Amino acid sequence: MNNLLIGLLGAVLTSNQPAAVSNLLRQATGLSVNVPDPNDPVEKENKKLMEDDDAVQAEVDKWIEENNQFAAKGAGVPPAELNKRIHARFEPIQKRYQDFIKRHPKHSQARVAYGSLLNDLHDDDGAQEQWEKALELNAKDPAVYNNLANLYGHTGPVKKAFEFYSKAIELNPNEPIYYHNFGTTVYLFRKDAKEFYGITEQDVFDKALELYSKALKLDPTNFPLASDVAQTYYGIKPTRTEDALKSWTNALSIAHDEIEREGVYLHFARLKLHAGRFAEARAHVSAVTNEMYHELKSRLIRNINEQEKEAKGTNAAPEEIKEKK
Repeated sequence: MNNLLIGLLGAVLTSNQPAAVSNLLRQATGLSVNVPDPNDPVEKENKKLMEDDDAVQAEVDKWIEENNQFAAKGAGVPPAELNKRIHARFEPIQKRYQDFIKRHPKHSQARVAYGSLLNDLHDDDGAQEQWEKALELNAKDPAVYNNLANLYGHTGPVKKAFEFYSKAIELNPNEPIYYHNFGTTVYLFRKDAKEFYGITEQDVFDKALELYSKALKLDPTNFPLASDVAQTYYGIKPTRTEDALKSWTNALSIAHDEIEREGVYLHFARLKLHAGRFAEARAHVSAVTNEMYHELKSRLIRNINEQEKEAKGTNAAPEEIKEKK
C-alpha cells in the first residue's frame, strides 16, 4: 500500500488541504554525500548504530501500519499509548547516539542521523540543535541544509527554508528530493514565496511546478513524486484542468499496482467532475473496485449526482452509478 498516495487522496478531499499535505514533507530528509572510511573503528561503530536505528524504525513502521489496520476494524491501540510505546522502543537508540556524540562531538554524520531520529519523534528543538551543530562541523553537506529547510518549513521562518533548499541544491544539484521538498514548500507557503521572490501568485505556481519538473527528470519513475506534482494543480486558480489531467496521466503511466492506479482514477474523476464532464467522471469512478477507496468513491458518487442534477436544473432523480463487481 502506498501511504503517500493515501495521504494525498485524503488531502485532496479535506477542508484544510495545505496542513494535510505539509505533514508529508517531514518524511523526506535526503542523505549525506560524505563517504567515511569503513575501516575506521569509530565509523564502524557509527554504521552499526545507524543500522540498528533503521531496524527499530522498520519495526515501529510495522507497528503503525498494523495499528492502522486494527483501528479500521475498531480494535486499534489509542494514539497516546502507541506513541508512548514508540518512544520507549527508541529510547535505547537515543541513549546510544547521546553516548556516541559525547565521545565524538565532532562527528557530523552522527549528529545528522540523531537529528533525524529526534525529528521523527517530533522533537523539533532537539533535531534543530543537532543539525545546526552538524552544519558548523561540515558546511558543505547538502543533506543538513535540506533537513533544516524541512524543519523551517514546519516551524518557521519559512523564508529561511527557501534559502536552505537553494543551498542544498547548489551543493548537490542531482538529488531529486531537494527539488521535491523545495517545490512543496513554495507551493504551500505561497504568500511567503511571493514576498521572498517578488513575484505574483501565478509565478509562484510556475516556480513550484518547475522545481517538481526538475525532480521528475532526475527520478522519472517515482510515483509519489509524480502524484505530488499532479496534486499541486488542485490549489492553482484558475484551474489548469488539462495540465492537471496530463500530470495525472503521467502518474498513471508509472503506477506500480492496482491500488495506485485506482487512486489516480479517483483523481481523474474529481477533475472531470470539476469540468462538468459527468459521464467521464462516472466512468473513472466505476473503474475503482478496491475496498480501501470505498469512502472516497462514495463521496465522489454523491458529488457527481448532485452537481449534474444542479447543472441540468431538474428535480429528476440522478442516474445511478453501476459499480464493477
